[in-house]
Amino acid sequence: MKVQDENRQTARCVFIIATLDTKGREAAYVRDVLAACGTTARLIDAGCLGLPSVAADVSREEFFQAAGHDPAALAAAADRGRAVSAAAEAAVAWVRREYDAGRVAGVVGLGGSAGTTIATAAMRALPIGVPKVMVSTLASGQVRHYVGDKDILLLNTVVDLSGLNRITRPVLAEAARAMAGLVQFQTTDASPCSAASVDRQLIAATMFGVTTPCVEEARRVLEDAGYEVLVFHATGGGGQAMESLIEEGLIAGVLDLTTTELADELVGGVLSAGPMRLTAAARRGVPQVVSLGATDMVNFHARESVPAKFVCRTFYQHNANVTLMRTTAAECAAIGADIGRKLAKAAGPVAVFAPTLGVSALDRAGQPFDDPAARQATCAALRASAPDLEFTALDWHINDPEFARAAAGRLIAILAAKRADFAH
Repeated sequence: MKVQDENRQTARCVFIIATLDTKGREAAYVRDVLAACGTTARLIDAGCLGLPSVAADVSREEFFQAAGHDPAALAAAADRGRAVSAAAEAAVAWVRREYDAGRVAGVVGLGGSAGTTIATAAMRALPIGVPKVMVSTLASGQVRHYVGDKDILLLNTVVDLSGLNRITRPVLAEAARAMAGLVQFQTTDASPCSAASVDRQLIAATMFGVTTPCVEEARRVLEDAGYEVLVFHATGGGGQAMESLIEEGLIAGVLDLTTTELADELVGGVLSAGPMRLTAAARRGVPQVVSLGATDMVNFHARESVPAKFVCRTFYQHNANVTLMRTTAAECAAIGADIGRKLAKAAGPVAVFAPTLGVSALDRAGQPFDDPAARQATCAALRASAPDLEFTALDWHINDPEFARAAAGRLIAILAAKRADFAH
């Protein structure tokens, strides 16, 4: 019996994270559906303010202890915010420990704002490729802060998760069956670090709709040279994801052609990747070629979402939900200076390529964002803030194939030189 118990403890399984004082029956139902699908699951009690309505496989005491918290003390304090924060910390500590021990096949979470905060904290602590399914009452709203830069599947509950009924049963069953499929049909290349995925060096590239021709041509050049290219959509989350993978050591080189997220961060748009954008490669010494793609624009949602202080600016309505605002020469100078300061600190080789005829599909002769003075301001400020940086201005538009080939070719040359240095 002792050997059987030890095997059960070390076997990989799906962990279901829920506050069992409020979501006990619903979480147990997910566990039962998973079992019916042939997938072993363990139910974690992440609640502490009320009594659990069902028995847990992992008690709240064991769970909270992973982060050094006492659930009884949290219950006595009766502070919901503090309890949720403690549970999120415990979720991260618990899942990291269990993953390192080889016991995590996947994670399912369910709940409202508290349950979503707790379970997605655990999911974000797991590598890409580990199945993650979150059943949330918030799934139809703004969820970027829950998903972060990880591969989390969100399922909308439609109604509140309060009891089992003709709506919640099929939704919860959907989540369970989805997780069962993800676990049972996992392939050997589910992780970006798996043996099947490391035969070619990884290049990270950034793209926006208005720089697509450039990145597509650059990707072709890089793939012809034997590299695997990961293209990140520069929508805030994309830039954050790229920075994370660089930080994790998965990326051999960076072709950062579309640095538009810096414009949103500095001016106040909705697609910022945060102040640490353009820092991971510099910090880790990863070779990078950088350009100014889409720094001519700041992103907002529908036209009425644009702050009143920008009312007199130049706009382009991309669609009903996307409003683009042209950056001014002063703002472009600030963006250029930011790029220069960050790249000047690089521990590895860096080259900047600037297209003098425009940085996006909207920034060229005859298009609404064409502004040579703003482009010049970006370049001047960049060079002033990093005078020793390799800087190449090319009399092409960013979407001209010649520009893409030049930028990709320079990165290939840098990587080849780095390999040669390493060989010697």
